[in-house]
Amino acid sequence: MSVEHKKNGSGKCPVMHGGMTKTSQSPTEWWPKNLNLDILHQHDVKTNPMDGGFDYKKEVKKLNFKGVKKDLLKLMTENQDWWPADLGHYGGLFVRMAWHSAGTYRIADGRGGGGHGNHRFSPLNSWPDNTNLDKARRLLWPIKKKYGNRISWADLMILAGNMAYESMGLKMYGFSFGREDIWHPEKDVYWGSEKEWLQDKRYSNKDDRKSLENPLGAVVMGLIYVNPEGVDGKPDPLRTAHDVRETFGRMAMNDEETCALTVGGHTVGRAHGNGDASQLGPEPEAADIHEQGFGWNKKGGGGLGRDQVTSGIEGAWTTHPNKWDNSYLNLLLNYDWELKKSPAGANQWEPINMKEEDKPVDLEDSTIKHNPIMTDADMAMKMDPSYRKIAERFHKDHKYLEKTFARAWFKLTHRDFGPRKNYIGPDAPKEDLIWQDPIPAGKKNFKIDKAKKLIKATGLKNSELISTAWDSARTFRRTDKRGGANGARICLSPQKDWEGNEPARLKKVIGKLEKIAKAVGASIADIIVLAGNFGLENSIKKAGLSVKVPFKPGRGDAIQKQTDIDSFKVLEPIHDAFRNWVKQEYLVSPEELMLDRASLMNLTAKEMTVLVGGMRVLDTNHGETKHGVFTNKIGALTNDFFVNLTDMRFIWKPKSKDLYEIIDRKTKKTKFTATRIDLVFGSNSVLRAYSEVYAQDDNKEKFVRDFVAAWTKIMNADR
Repeated sequence: MSVEHKKNGSGKCPVMHGGMTKTSQSPTEWWPKNLNLDILHQHDVKTNPMDGGFDYKKEVKKLNFKGVKKDLLKLMTENQDWWPADLGHYGGLFVRMAWHSAGTYRIADGRGGGGHGNHRFSPLNSWPDNTNLDKARRLLWPIKKKYGNRISWADLMILAGNMAYESMGLKMYGFSFGREDIWHPEKDVYWGSEKEWLQDKRYSNKDDRKSLENPLGAVVMGLIYVNPEGVDGKPDPLRTAHDVRETFGRMAMNDEETCALTVGGHTVGRAHGNGDASQLGPEPEAADIHEQGFGWNKKGGGGLGRDQVTSGIEGAWTTHPNKWDNSYLNLLLNYDWELKKSPAGANQWEPINMKEEDKPVDLEDSTIKHNPIMTDADMAMKMDPSYRKIAERFHKDHKYLEKTFARAWFKLTHRDFGPRKNYIGPDAPKEDLIWQDPIPAGKKNFKIDKAKKLIKATGLKNSELISTAWDSARTFRRTDKRGGANGARICLSPQKDWEGNEPARLKKVIGKLEKIAKAVGASIADIIVLAGNFGLENSIKKAGLSVKVPFKPGRGDAIQKQTDIDSFKVLEPIHDAFRNWVKQEYLVSPEELMLDRASLMNLTAKEMTVLVGGMRVLDTNHGETKHGVFTNKIGALTNDFFVNLTDMRFIWKPKSKDLYEIIDRKTKKTKFTATRIDLVFGSNSVLRAYSEVYAQDDNKEKFVRDFVAAWTKIMNADR
């Protein structure tokens, strides 16, 4: 039976060729200066295949924790013909997968890391540094299939790394479940401006390795950290040490943690470069449809086992790469090393006159032995004075290395997890660690009505109360769950002295609120938020409406000892569109800075819009400027910002760089002044659509209710 394929009247296919997959016709391609709001629209519920009521945090608690760990231990030595295990053990492969999943974390914006299972999607699944990790995920599929919704890919990938180490003989510090998967590539993570893999365009001064562009951590596009062959591919361990120190520092690791991770990471597993890299097929995202998500397959077949090519470097670091032992430092420190070339042509270091008993065996023939190898980063542990001192201590005290590595690994794989209260499962450690930003539990019961009366008696302005509460809460980052109002760290160094927090005003307000906290037995964190809510409710009444602002007590107060000043420096705001402030001029436009901050605060475009419009009329601008305060009823929570922004009685003219005048068409007099942040809500078509909704006569109460909902979301973001 044949099927006749009908054509349209013109005889042409009626579907746009490439129109549904190519992005060349997107608005930002046509108008590159157009503000792209995609950063706030990602992870829409329509992309999530789970049912609406699905709660992973609850579901994972039902997981058979012992069962999944037992299955992972079994998997380590279940050799598969389609991707053979090195020496019959997949441990090194799973360690590398977990490491590369978690190792993209960076402290500057809290993005990256293994907390969302983003390793399954582009660009990470196709980075050159992640070559053949698609096979590791596929090896895990039977376990994911078995346990289903009760374990996320994000949890499973990190847990596989932990169990790999345990199967090879190392006792781990701990593990927490609770990472919830995303369902499409993350659009808000900036991985660099390069258009080709392994290009380097991220140093303002290549001789100054600290000039690496923020917020990036890797030295080039497509690598997790540093080039294993040396800076720009030129071996020089002392120069590489600077790259290692900088890139690990951007992941919140000190020298000891960095050395421990390098030593412990390369104590197991091996590198692959026993072949011609040019014979590898394209990465997963570019592979043909019949490859079914696999990439880097050798043309014509093969490329398995000893013939595998990943990094291009070839060999094991240790004598027994499938066991946890102290041979890495024995070999590194006790032998001299010289530069060699791998079969794939990569630079690698090999030992001079090594004893046969210290050499690792061939992957397929145990009667053959090969030299171990070291990368330029490994040699940095031997040649850099600081790293050498630490390495020698680890060499003398292997138990100390084990303890330090296990803790550093836990930090590596849990840094984006937030406070310990988020931990789930029987192996979650009970110890409070300084990098978790610990906060003591707060009291949930205190006399709220009495506190409100005392707040009223202070005589503080509503705008002062609102601004202080906002400044306390706005530091929250959904990326690594740091910051927020809980802990009241706005009262401590370094936050109390940040320019964006207006230290003089802050000191005055906190001084009065601390007395109230003491009087009612509440935390200062709770009183700061309650005072902000109190000021907001007053402003709502001033607008002629009655809308309750929800308050949830129970925040605790951190102390200075629990606050790592250096770690908190990265949370300092350098701009705040909601308070119409930019610390200085940046290459990035103020409105782009606004989108990045809104994304970190987990705001939608609608929530961002309503908060900006509300904060303007509440008179909460930094330094009490009047830019964007489009109202005659200052201090009342009205929709006047949007009413006047969309009113054609006015014209808008530039006054100076990034500052504008709102002029009455009839009188020719300046009615208001505005910044770019204010005017983008009228110029951008999407934001204007939101602004028009809030400007409508029938949406005055909706505006207030939406503002209160968004405000409450920010106040409780870290709860």
